[in-house]
Amino acid sequence: MKYILVLLALISLPAHAQTIPTSAVQMQLSFAPLVKKAVPAVVNIYARTIVQSSRTPLQSDPFFERFFQSPDAGRPRVQNSLGSGVILSEDGIVVSNYHVVGMATDIRIVLADRREFSARVMLSDADSDLAILKIDDVAGLPFLSLRDSDGVEVGELALAIGNPFGVGQTVSSGIVSGLARSGGMNGGGQGYFIQTDAPINPGNSGGALIDMQGDLIGINTSILTSSGGSNGIGFAIPANLVGAFMDQARSGATRFARPWAGLSGQAVDADMAAPLGLDRPGGIILSGLHPVSPFLAAGFRVGDVIIAVDGLDVHSPAEMIYRMSVAGLGKQAVITRLREGEQTDLVVRLIEAPEEPPRETVILGDEELLPGLELSRINPAVLSELNLSLEVEGVAVMDVGPFGMRVGLRPGDVILGVNGQDVQSPDQVRKAFRGQRQAELSVQRGGQRLSLRFRI
Repeated sequence: MKYILVLLALISLPAHAQTIPTSAVQMQLSFAPLVKKAVPAVVNIYARTIVQSSRTPLQSDPFFERFFQSPDAGRPRVQNSLGSGVILSEDGIVVSNYHVVGMATDIRIVLADRREFSARVMLSDADSDLAILKIDDVAGLPFLSLRDSDGVEVGELALAIGNPFGVGQTVSSGIVSGLARSGGMNGGGQGYFIQTDAPINPGNSGGALIDMQGDLIGINTSILTSSGGSNGIGFAIPANLVGAFMDQARSGATRFARPWAGLSGQAVDADMAAPLGLDRPGGIILSGLHPVSPFLAAGFRVGDVIIAVDGLDVHSPAEMIYRMSVAGLGKQAVITRLREGEQTDLVVRLIEAPEEPPRETVILGDEELLPGLELSRINPAVLSELNLSLEVEGVAVMDVGPFGMRVGLRPGDVILGVNGQDVQSPDQVRKAFRGQRQAELSVQRGGQRLSLRFRI
C-alpha cells in the first residue's frame, strides 16, 4: 500500500515539480531526476596526440642509421583517444584522466547539449592519473559540486556517467563496494581509490561517479576484470584528491606537487601487530628516515608506528601520502604515533622534497664521452622524482641521451664511480669523461651494483 501511495503522489506531480529521489522507495521508481541534474556537467573528450615514431638505439647510431632507412622512420604519427570529463566550475575548469588527455596536443570537449569547445591542460600527473583542463572565455557552464569523499561509505548507491565505447552519454548504477583500494589501476596508483560495481567501460575514463544528491564523489579511472568486459570492479579517484588538484591548478601550478615524507616503511601485518602493542593489524612501521625528513624534525624515529593522519586511520604508505596530499602543501598535519604502546599526536610540516644540495644538472657535450647524457646530483627532490631509496648517494642518470643506452645505462641509474674513483657530483663525471674513448662505470640499479665497461 505504501508503494502505491508514493507512486500515485509522483504521478500527480507536474513534470517540472519532480524532485531528486531521497528515499529507498523513490529510488526504486527512477533515477531520472538525478541524472537530469548531473548529466549536463559530464562531457565527452576527444584528444589527439602527435607522437614521434619510435627509433631503436641502432637507428640513432651514425654508422647503422643508413641500414634502417624507411619511409616511416622517425615520422610523426597521430594517436586519438576518447574519454570523459567533469566540469568543476562555471568558468570552465574540467577534470579528466591523465591517460585520456595528459600528452594531448589537441583537445575537444563536447557538452551534453552538443556545444563544442577547445581546451588546454592546466595541470596533469601521471601517477595519480588526473588532469585539470580549462575551457577559456566561457561562463555559466553547468558543474558538479565536490563531496567530502572521506564521508563516503560502503553500500551507498552510486551512478557512473561517461561515454563508454564512444556511443554517447551513458549512465550505469551500482554501489560503493570498497574504500582505500590500491593496485590494478592506471598510473602509479598514488593514494587510494573508491571501488564500485557500477560498470566502467573504455571511454568512461574521466567520467563522474556521483552520489544520490548529485555530488561528485570520484572520477572513474579504470576497471579490474578478468574477461576484458565490464563484469569486474571499477575504481574511482576520490573527490578530495580532485579538489587538491583543482586548488593547485588555480594557483598556477603545472604539475601536481605532493608533500614529501622522507621516510620508508611498511604496513603492519598480523604477525607484527601484537609485538608492537596493537590489538589488530594497521598503521605503518618506519624503517628509515632521511636526515632532512619533516617527520624526523617532528620527533619520529625508526621503529615508530604511524596509525593516523589528521585523525583518519592509515594502513599503507600510499594511503598516508594520499592523506598528506589532500591536506595540501604548506599546511600542517597531525600524525598519530605509536611508540612503546603509547600514542602521541605530533604536528608535521607538509613540504615539497627539498632541492638541497642543488642538483647541479649537467648535459655532457660533444667533447665528452657519451654526449647528451644528463646527470644530476642526488638530493631529496631527485630521490622523490626517480623513486630511489632514501640512502642512495651519488650521481643520478636523468636522461641517457643518444648513446647511453648503447653502453647499458638507463634513466634512474646511479653512477657511484668512474674508472675506480668515487664520484659525488655531475661535474666529477664530466671531468672523468672529457677526452676519453673508454670508461668503466660502477652503477647502482635498484638493489644491484653493476660494472659497465665500454669503448666508443
